[in-house]
Amino acid sequence: MRLWLARHAQPLVRAGICYGQLDMPADPLATRQCAERLAQALPRETTIFSSPLQRCEQLRKELCGLRTDLASKTIPGLQEMAFGAWEGLAWSAIGKPDIDAWTADFAHYRAGLTGESVSQFMDRVAAALDTLDRAAPGHTLWLTHAGVIRAATLLAAGTRQVSHASEWPTAGPAFGQWVTLAL
Repeated sequence: MRLWLARHAQPLVRAGICYGQLDMPADPLATRQCAERLAQALPRETTIFSSPLQRCEQLRKELCGLRTDLASKTIPGLQEMAFGAWEGLAWSAIGKPDIDAWTADFAHYRAGLTGESVSQFMDRVAAALDTLDRAAPGHTLWLTHAGVIRAATLLAAGTRQVSHASEWPTAGPAFGQWVTLAL
């Protein structure tokens, strides 16, 4: 089985804002361009699972409009990490003590106090990954977020938990780009 992990297009938010599960649209033209590239690249009868956040839903609707052979479903587990009270704030406005507390207890500290810990987030993405039928032939596409893609990549490599911030991958696909994993 091949899992495609596509990141939504550029969201309509100022640079430097922590937006996690903050629901906002993506740039419509960039979304259309991403959908067109994906429509050309995806094999026939790929199954799509999408985050319910509108920046991913826009991409799902565009893509399914271009490719009627694609079945799709929205799954809450594919949402970006919840950053609690930090969402909507500039990263530079989040106090250094809060960021230091998060990185000091990276696995268990709940971002923004009411958000998710990295362990909770990894468990959520693992649950979504574990529902995939890896023995099934074919392709699955997740329309999702950078954090989910990073988590899924770690999980596919056998890493179920991240205990230190230095273990979290910094690389990932740009807006409107994707990676594939053989499962």
